Amino acid sequence: KPTAPPSRTGKRIAVVGSGPAGLAAADQLNKAGHTVTVFEREDRVGGLLMYGIPNMKLDKKEVVERRIKLMEESGIEFVSGTSVVSEAEAQQVVLDAKASRQVIGAETMASVHDAVILTTGATIPRDLKAPGRQLKGIHFAMDFLTPNTKSYLDSNLKNGEYISAKGKHVVVIGGGDTGTDCIGTSVRHGALSVTNLELLPLPPNERAEDNPWPQWPRIYRVDYGHEEATVAYGKEPREYAKLTKEFIGDKTGKLTGVKVIDVHWAKNEEGKFEMREVEGSEKVLMCDLCLLSMGYQGPAHGLFDMDIDARGNFAAQWGDFSTSVDKVFAAGDCRRGQSTVVWAISEGRQCAREVDRFLMGNTNLP
Repeated sequence: KPTAPPSRTGKRIAVVGSGPAGLAAADQLNKAGHTVTVFEREDRVGGLLMYGIPNMKLDKKEVVERRIKLMEESGIEFVSGTSVVSEAEAQQVVLDAKASRQVIGAETMASVHDAVILTTGATIPRDLKAPGRQLKGIHFAMDFLTPNTKSYLDSNLKNGEYISAKGKHVVVIGGGDTGTDCIGTSVRHGALSVTNLELLPLPPNERAEDNPWPQWPRIYRVDYGHEEATVAYGKEPREYAKLTKEFIGDKTGKLTGVKVIDVHWAKNEEGKFEMREVEGSEKVLMCDLCLLSMGYQGPAHGLFDMDIDARGNFAAQWGDFSTSVDKVFAAGDCRRGQSTVVWAISEGRQCAREVDRFLMGNTNLP
């Protein structure tokens, strides 16, 4: 049920980005009685939860949209289809008569709010600088997953406004949840084959001696995408200890294959693991759709003239969440780096507490 606060403080807060961190922060601050507006550049609210995770894994209507509706009924304002950009870019869009997108300058937005929370996520994907990278048919994972989910929600995939894996030999480079989602989506499209390349060696079934508790257990796991691909194609899709050497294409510039080589991991004289190519192990995988799922470098910069940490994230201390710009805070992947939905929600809630303290002098938020 909606949980509108009994009274309002008169304080206005802008949240930039409607992913898990942004939604968590907005929900807490609304409960504290502040007036919260959430800005989202996509046409639907939800960020990663809406377009970054496929519908078969997280139902948009029954889970995401239902929760957002409850938040709206509780008093939170959502402004979708609007990009928060630098003041210079905002002025350029205003001058461009052909521009169709809605934008608002970050400083203009901040000037009419008592606090700003950046929850923009880690959106800059890691690229693979191998020969042939320019060939048609090579895409970042999110450029594959996002339009697929949008097309599904808009038309049940009938409008064709997505990258289809149907009838194609798909190679997914990189693992993790995103790689698994690429595998599962490709299987559903009707791909001819799906291969998942992992640079690291096959992990053990149980913890290794150098991976004790409480470290995250680096063990062999089978997720839904791996299981579905095994059933669909008769074999485990993952190939371990494979380094991509080159993308191969035809005369028209279309991708036709991926050249890989086996690598061997061993400790060097300093005790650090080192990767060495295995001579004579090169092979070419048939491929006309390659999806790059190798993680993210960090958030897009330029909204404010603010400090950036050594990893390229918005510099904001854990427990405080304030940036180098007055009344501007940061939480989630844009602050801590690429992580999980659970961590993003946790950061959003804790950031909300500190923003409430900043505005009111103290806080009752958990």
